Amino acid sequence: MAAGVVVERGGDIATVVLGNPGKLNALTVAMWRGLAAAMRELATDDGLRCVVVRGAGEAAFAAGADIAEFAAERDNVEQGKRYHRELVHGALRAIGECRHPTVALIKGPCVGGGLEIACQCDLRISGESGRFGVPINRLGFAIAYDELAALLALAGRAVVLELLLEGRVWGAREAYAKGLLTRVVPDDRVEEEAYAAARRIASGAPLVARWHKKFIRRLAVALAPLTDSEIDGNFAYFATEDYRIGYEAFINRKKPKFVGR
Repeated sequence: MAAGVVVERGGDIATVVLGNPGKLNALTVAMWRGLAAAMRELATDDGLRCVVVRGAGEAAFAAGADIAEFAAERDNVEQGKRYHRELVHGALRAIGECRHPTVALIKGPCVGGGLEIACQCDLRISGESGRFGVPINRLGFAIAYDELAALLALAGRAVVLELLLEGRVWGAREAYAKGLLTRVVPDDRVEEEAYAAARRIASGAPLVARWHKKFIRRLAVALAPLTDSEIDGNFAYFATEDYRIGYEAFINRKKPKFVGR
């Protein structure tokens, strides 16, 4: 089965499934595009009351971006800007701006882009097997501004700095204690609990749910628009030796030895 995003419908609840068999649902370019399209289409459905986002199978939510595509899809500044500012941010924005409430159902790895997807959902319900982090310091590249803003809005400065500077992957209980998760339940109950939450949402007044989401977005702190030079600086890592070291080490399953240039 090829990597892709599948939408399943059960009454007034839809499920968006992230699938990349054999790669822990690592996110491909096609999946980012498919996710954006699926969320935008669901947002127009007046009969819908809640969207559950999950990974295919039982092993993972999504283990970050599919690094096998990096050489072809994001190997320089221009490609990187397009990949992150259009593809990734386009999908994340479609989730965050969906007028229907959203619930992330999480088992296993939920890291990098997977964590960013989950953080755009309104609720995050994880099994004990959930693993959370953004270990990109091991790859020699920086998080994009648009993606950083969403993490900061949810978790705050201290938690996000810990995620990015240490690059450590947290267990579900630690992620819950630090505010990344709504609740943690045993793995054999996570699906039941996520859909129970979705049904509780769906049983409420749909217009009120949509208004509450709209009001909260309106009250979020607006930052000054990024300048062109700031955006370019965000992707300057493509010209560094460390980026090549990190990428090659990951591909070859070796520990990188960064040189700071």
